[in-house]
Amino acid sequence: MLNLPLATVAAVLILAHPSMGEIVPKSPEQLQKLATHIVTGTVNAIYSHTESSSDWETTHYLAEIKASTVEKGTGLEKDQLVYVRYWRRGWIGAGQVPPSTAGYRGLPNKGDNIRVFLAQNAYDGFGTNQNDGGFHVIGPNGFEVIKAKK
Repeated sequence: MLNLPLATVAAVLILAHPSMGEIVPKSPEQLQKLATHIVTGTVNAIYSHTESSSDWETTHYLAEIKASTVEKGTGLEKDQLVYVRYWRRGWIGAGQVPPSTAGYRGLPNKGDNIRVFLAQNAYDGFGTNQNDGGFHVIGPNGFEVIKAKK
């Protein structure tokens, strides 16, 4: 009988296992460091648009947040509306899901009181976002629900 070292068997099993290749959640310290802005406030509305390719269905979101406090960053004020971008996607292609990410996790709901870690014209956890002045949530876990809606 062929006697394979345990490490070799473990490596084969790990490499053969299908996975999404999800991005590891960032620690509170990492979120704080990456964020150009940190805002707390209430989610007034969530707008979404879904588009499909042959393999993925992606939903792009825009949340309207009424700022209660601005913990980091300039240009935002208390009671100002802040619009933040984020996305989720699901595999609709044939076969197994290739290594990739499904996007953001821990998404807020309308009425939630949240802290949100944002990137403006900077790295957002997935890549460098558009240089258009918009705010991207730091991914994959840049939302912190302070108090959920009732």
